[in-house]
Order: sequence, then structure tokens, then C-alpha cells
Amino acid sequence: MKDTQMEAGLYCNSCKEELPHHVYYINGKIVRVECQECKRTMVFKVDVLKEFYKEVYKRVSTKPNRVSKEYKKDINRFLTGIPIRLVSKPYRLMKDFNESMHTIYCYKKRTARK
Repeated sequence: MKDTQMEAGLYCNSCKEELPHHVYYINGKIVRVECQECKRTMVFKVDVLKEFYKEVYKRVSTKPNRVSKEYKKDINRFLTGIPIRLVSKPYRLMKDFNESMHTIYCYKKRTARK
């Protein structure tokens, strides 16, 4: 699960002018917009667990296609990389899982305060 943020010039209803705002995303969906001047925040409800499940489903369902493309592109590189990938896969899965859980926890913590 990917959380990102960016800065954008948006009109603030409190300040009555266009000012820089922080826009926070989870998997490409806006979850929060905060004015940098007055700190007014708009929170958008997103079902983060549903987003997590959709991401996992997409990754699992597209894996056979991705593996076959990689296999067809360069079989030697594919076969020589398998041992390393098999050893490192549990670590990569746990890293992704922990990042996703951290994102979910932070989102729930922020929305619980509001």
C-alpha cells in the first residue's frame, strides 16, 4: 500500500485565497487536504482495508502473467535469478506487509482524531 503526498495551490475557504495545500494520498486516492497557512484540514473517508485487499488481489492475480513475461524476455536471467528471489521473497513480503500496516495504522489514527 502506497501513501504519498504532494503540494498544490488550492483555494482555501477559510483564508479566502489560493494558497499552498498538502494533499495526502493512499493508493492514488485523496485521503486528506491541509492548508499550510491556517492548517484547516479536510479528511475524506477511504476504506483502507478494502484498498489493501484490492492491492493484494491485484498482485496475486497478475503474478502468473508477470512471471511469464519475464520468462519470455530473458530465460537465462530469469533462471539465474530464481534462487536469490526465493531466499529474499519472505523478507520482501514482510517489508511490504509492514509498510501497509503502518499506512493503515497512521490513516486510522489521523481519522480518529477528527
